[in-house]
Amino acid sequence: MKSRSIRNLLLIAQREYLATVKSKAFIISLVLAPLFMGGSIIAMVLFQDKVDTRDKKIAIIDSTGQIAPAIIEKADHRNANNITDKEGKQNKPAYLFHIVEAATEELEETRLELSDDVRNRKLFGFVEIADSILSTDPKVSKETPVRFYSKNPSLDDLRGWIRGPINDAIRGIHLSELGIDKNEVGYLFEWHRVDGMKLVEADESGKAKDAEKANELAAFGIPVAMLFIMFIMVMMGAMPLLNSVMEEKNQHIAETILCSVTPFQFMLGKVLGGVAVSLTGSAFYITMSVLLFGNMGFMGYIPFELIPWFLVYLIGAIMLMGSMMAAIGSACADAKEAQNYTFPAMLPIMVPMFVLSVIIKEPMSGFATTLSLIPPFTPMLMMLRQSMPGGVPMWQPMVGLAGLFIFTVITVWVGSRIFRVGILMKGKTPSFSTMMKWAIKG
Repeated sequence: MKSRSIRNLLLIAQREYLATVKSKAFIISLVLAPLFMGGSIIAMVLFQDKVDTRDKKIAIIDSTGQIAPAIIEKADHRNANNITDKEGKQNKPAYLFHIVEAATEELEETRLELSDDVRNRKLFGFVEIADSILSTDPKVSKETPVRFYSKNPSLDDLRGWIRGPINDAIRGIHLSELGIDKNEVGYLFEWHRVDGMKLVEADESGKAKDAEKANELAAFGIPVAMLFIMFIMVMMGAMPLLNSVMEEKNQHIAETILCSVTPFQFMLGKVLGGVAVSLTGSAFYITMSVLLFGNMGFMGYIPFELIPWFLVYLIGAIMLMGSMMAAIGSACADAKEAQNYTFPAMLPIMVPMFVLSVIIKEPMSGFATTLSLIPPFTPMLMMLRQSMPGGVPMWQPMVGLAGLFIFTVITVWVGSRIFRVGILMKGKTPSFSTMMKWAIKG
């Protein structure tokens, strides 16, 4: 009898697995999902040269009377040397500055007139430089901003470019006042890069080896890629269970299946089918990554030692999310009603995406550590932290995995009790409190 139950369980899992992987939607999703997730990055690379090359006319209100000529000189040099590619084709807009005279009492009117010119596209924007910017009092000069006005000043490249000429001009003016030739002390204004280096290690003899330069691919690309792959796999393996269960309930297929298996076996079989789907997708992505990185000579960047952790976390995440989705699907009568419960159920995979930048910046902070030890967030956040250079202390993933296991068992148990009642109920979708009563009382 026990072997028959296991066989029925596996048959349900097999049915769920084959129904998914044999569909064209699964194949298409497998190929397109990474493109959608990294679409903005790919678009930036492909279209980085596709910019508006029309001339940008900019007015300058220069109350100092000394900085604007330096800006125009730098702009002319840029226009002559830095706006075309190797083939001589223009790939950047030319910056055309001109000076606008305005007395202090006329500033408000001048700003309005120039703003109207920007609105009417006669100008791209205008710059305002106050005379107090040349003050030798650090407090006064520091609190005097250069103002750049345009329709979209926050994201404009020109705003970033203009900082260099303005600050160079200010330094040159102060040096002239001190009787120092700027050309003789040009080395004082050179910018030097700061290279990120890995920690120094000892060789076999105990002597210190030269430190290696840190690689952005290993520091950022690999952790984010692993997080996104887990996100995609959870979406493919767990999320479809809601609609799958709901369809089988509404089409009375569930009633037929329940003649041969218990509700728990029914739900568990579907969840295991979701696990198999996610493992299949993971195998595809891991294989493609090995082939791609191998051809590019980056095989050393693949964290093979973390793949077992990835798979264990993934199985836990699918079991956890899948049981919740199956329970919700069993209790809901249609997709519209299910939407009310879908978003809260998706929080375990949405929260890690929301805090991604914070965790990457400070992976060992108290916030990152605490959040990654909360069971619903452990699969994605602990995997992210483990895949970053330096990793984490071994006790953290071990504690996180133990917490995930306990929480998953509880979630599967709660989900199965809701599933047992909800799968055969018809009519109005129960409230959250009603489902909790099912979970407690069965």
